[in-house]
Amino acid sequence: MAAGVFALTIVLALPLALTMRGLLQSHLGSSLVAADVARGVNNDWWQEFTSHAAAAGTGSLGTTFSPTIIGVAASLDNIGSILDGQAEIVPVAGALAVYLAGWTLLVGGIIDRYARQRPTRAYGFFAASGVNFFRLLRLAVVSGIVYWWLFAYVHRWLFSEWYVAQTRGMSVERDAFIWRVALYAGFGLLLISANMLFDYAKVRLVVEDRRSALGALSASARFLARHPRRAIGLYALNGLTFLAVLAVWALIAPGADGGGFSIWLAFLAGQLYVLARLLLKLQFLASQIALFQSSLAHAAYTAAPAPAWPESPAAELIAPPSR
Repeated sequence: MAAGVFALTIVLALPLALTMRGLLQSHLGSSLVAADVARGVNNDWWQEFTSHAAAAGTGSLGTTFSPTIIGVAASLDNIGSILDGQAEIVPVAGALAVYLAGWTLLVGGIIDRYARQRPTRAYGFFAASGVNFFRLLRLAVVSGIVYWWLFAYVHRWLFSEWYVAQTRGMSVERDAFIWRVALYAGFGLLLISANMLFDYAKVRLVVEDRRSALGALSASARFLARHPRRAIGLYALNGLTFLAVLAVWALIAPGADGGGFSIWLAFLAGQLYVLARLLLKLQFLASQIALFQSSLAHAAYTAAPAPAWPESPAAELIAPPSR
């Protein structure tokens, strides 16, 4: 499952990478700077390239080629962009939309496999993915509307209106910074709450074979209301695991120095970090399914079905008759 999600990530990132390669090649050409850039970071050329990309328009893919793409800065920049409500440029937003559609297709089979606690093989996996795709797609539309409302209205009111009104007369920058951090924390809690609601709605929709996205959301809200401590504790534990992975990445992430073979080592390290993030995402989902099934009052109808011929594991142990 991790390999499939990782492959989806690579396939969608490849066209963007080739487009960026063309932009860099076109800008460098056969100049002497090209050889200098190949040996390491050239800050003067980088500033020139970003200025050229910005002049081409905010929708240019070249505007994403900034120093924040190096090492752990990329992860921190992504978190900051989410909290600041920054919209993605059109090429990246398009790739993200396709990725979310692919994830919506795969997540039904992933949840079904984890809930059954036994191999479902390719046929069972993609059968569950197909059955649940449009149900999860309807849920994704609802979640998209909620997240859009949070960023378009709540975020704008908090940071563009309320924050400005509260800090307009402040003369100490530290106080304004504390207010902004507090607003980041409050908005982050809203995002986490919405994320928990939609995560357990996906679980209930697939595990209980629900057809209504709104019914799954209502059931998710009831589950969280009945088990708030366990759900929040699990989310916090998974969040700390993510912070631990991020801390390790911050310690070993390559810098901007070096060239040649060291660039390929930096690329490999970055891909291993992406794979670790995907594995953590799957572990996050598996732990939520386990919590749901262990906490449900009537768990019998969500338990793994009894092995039946010819899918019984015992069938694989039957040796053919000796001749």
